[in-house]
Amino acid sequence: MSRSEPTTAPAPRRERDPRIDAFRGLALLMIFVDHVPGNPYEYLTIRNLGFSDAAEAFFIMSGIAAGLAYSGGFARKPFLTAAEPVWKRAWTLYLAHILLTFWGIAIFAVGAEVFGLPELLEKNNLSAIFERPGETLAALPALLHQIGYVNILPAYSVLLLATPFAVMLGMRHPWVLAGLSVGLWFVTGLWRLNLPNHPNPGGWFFNPFAWQILFVAGLLTGIHARKGTRFVPVSRTLFWLALGWLALVLAWRYAPGVGTFLNHQMAKLGAAGVPFHFVSHDKTFVAVPRMLHALALFYVLSCLPQVRALSGLPAAAPLRLLGKHGLLVFSVGTLTSLALQVLMAAMLDPEPMAWLVLPVGLAIMLGVAWLAERRKQGARNAATEIVPQMPPTAPMRVRS
Repeated sequence: MSRSEPTTAPAPRRERDPRIDAFRGLALLMIFVDHVPGNPYEYLTIRNLGFSDAAEAFFIMSGIAAGLAYSGGFARKPFLTAAEPVWKRAWTLYLAHILLTFWGIAIFAVGAEVFGLPELLEKNNLSAIFERPGETLAALPALLHQIGYVNILPAYSVLLLATPFAVMLGMRHPWVLAGLSVGLWFVTGLWRLNLPNHPNPGGWFFNPFAWQILFVAGLLTGIHARKGTRFVPVSRTLFWLALGWLALVLAWRYAPGVGTFLNHQMAKLGAAGVPFHFVSHDKTFVAVPRMLHALALFYVLSCLPQVRALSGLPAAAPLRLLGKHGLLVFSVGTLTSLALQVLMAAMLDPEPMAWLVLPVGLAIMLGVAWLAERRKQGARNAATEIVPQMPPTAPMRVRS
């Protein structure tokens, strides 16, 4: 009798969820629009739907991406081996932040000189750099001084340093990680914990001790998504509660009298001793109304099958392209938005330029994303071509 050696078919490639790239791309686009104050497209971004904005979406999506990308490595590799790419990514984000910071300073310094607008040097937390250059320039690489609109990557980088430990715990005891995250958020607001600024007083605008709650929510979602499950299951009750909260927030913002009444009630609760991050809209400490709005919106969208279908349509391909090259698109969009701020400040009538913000920014970001995708595809094709092809072998025969 003879037989062939059994062969094992390669595991099928897991299909990429189009929502990840599409919503990350949308968040990047909205961040860009919101970073050019005074343009008419500001009224189309997520911040007009409630209390949260694209920054909350950025942290949730970053957590999902981290859970999807890194949890598999921790399941099959030693801890330090699996943690290495995470920490390398944190270092990359740090370097990107430093690069963006110094380019941002240069853009405003050149604008002030060329257009004769010294007041530009007082915007976006720049004044300390020119008034106390020795102290402030030394503080920049230590992340103790961050300029406006270029201050989200430090918190993300710090969170990635802790991500290996969070992933290990989240894979084994997800609700323990969730509980620790909520606890850290709570004491952060209660005791006003934050990383320091220098030479200016105060702390980081994106406080990593508070913003981790959104990142961890995304991280746990990504860890479970990699296994084909959900961290928070689809529940009709929870869906309608989340949708009801979103409707209440809309009324809070736009229905006459509703916002005034509810804000007054929150002020009374604050006077009665309720911690401020439960009864305010503070962004640095991710106050409850902001946090619940972001999480409710995220949950509702995740429950709707139509959202996944729409994210996979050809019409959403530009957003998916932006999302696939997130750091590059964010960096280019940030510098473009700062340049547009300077140009609009220099114009007697900035309205025509304001209408060009979205088409110009979108064209630039799509252009760099397309070039990056083309380069990536070319490298992949080149790697495929140089792999040596092994000659076919006959199956080994075994006699018995």
